[in-house]
Amino acid sequence: MKDVTEAQIGDTLYLHKQPVEPLPGFKSAKPMVFAGMYPIDQSEYNNLKSAVEKLTINDSSVTVHRDSSLALGAGWRLGFLGLLHMEVFNQRLEQEYNASVILTTPTVPYKAVLSSAKLIKEYREKEITIINPAQFPDKSKVTEYLEPVILGTIITPDEYTGKVMMLCQARRAVQKNMMYIDQNRVMLKYLFPLNEIVVDFYDSLKSLSSGYASFDYEDAGYQTAELVKMDILLNGNHVEELVTIVHKDKAHSVGKAICERLKDSLPRQLFEIAIQAAIGSKIIARETVKAYRKNVLAKCYGGDITRKMKLLKRQAEGKKKLRKIGNIEVPKDAFIKVLRTQPDK
Repeated sequence: MKDVTEAQIGDTLYLHKQPVEPLPGFKSAKPMVFAGMYPIDQSEYNNLKSAVEKLTINDSSVTVHRDSSLALGAGWRLGFLGLLHMEVFNQRLEQEYNASVILTTPTVPYKAVLSSAKLIKEYREKEITIINPAQFPDKSKVTEYLEPVILGTIITPDEYTGKVMMLCQARRAVQKNMMYIDQNRVMLKYLFPLNEIVVDFYDSLKSLSSGYASFDYEDAGYQTAELVKMDILLNGNHVEELVTIVHKDKAHSVGKAICERLKDSLPRQLFEIAIQAAIGSKIIARETVKAYRKNVLAKCYGGDITRKMKLLKRQAEGKKKLRKIGNIEVPKDAFIKVLRTQPDK
């Protein structure tokens, strides 16, 4: 072994040329949540790299893949066992190594079953795993998409049962079991898509039940789902960092929420900015950042209306020309706001 990371928990070690039966029952921990991590300042990249390496020696269940983004620079895509695990890892980076990072909205690993033999040969497997939404294959290339599911167990006082069931149904959950533990408490079992609970489900559950409901879950494999890749466009140009994978039924509400957050985060320009959410070539949501306007009629005191119309027309033509040649630079803090903000509950 050249590296500490090569020693996995559960490995059976033996003397050279004296092999023994490996001990059964050990499985490596599977990451359930993936998030992009980038240094706030690229000059801190090497310091952050050594900090991540030291922490992963201590916590071998975190998987690390190199990643880069046009807006946020070089970074990593990290795999965690859950959202709490991700928060603890981030806190340890800040407290032990004084490292401040940008952590993008967590995503889950999806799978796609490839359709043609040519693609299977290219990827060297029939079923590919998608960690980064930007690498999501087109519908024409796959026979079906699969999303991870978990079996969730909720224990709640019976007075909150109705609210909890409505919350679960809103998250595309399928009820498997419901039983009364005692006179006041109910145990509900639901099959959840992991993507629906990964960001804010636990917070919503606690606030609905005044903090009384508890939630536990275990991995339940993958199931077929109608997934789509949603692109965000600024004046017709794709923004790669904001590509998201969503369920077909929720695409409109998620697209609208991202467009609204971008509208609040982007600085106004001298020309109008159209923010659009698109699935393929179909636009599903739109917001517009209005242009700054100079009052060109300030010098007109009375006079003929045609004089005013001529000035307004000239201004409109100027704005139109600016929009064609104008380049939108999205500030880093706008990306952080959009990527970090949780979807509307």
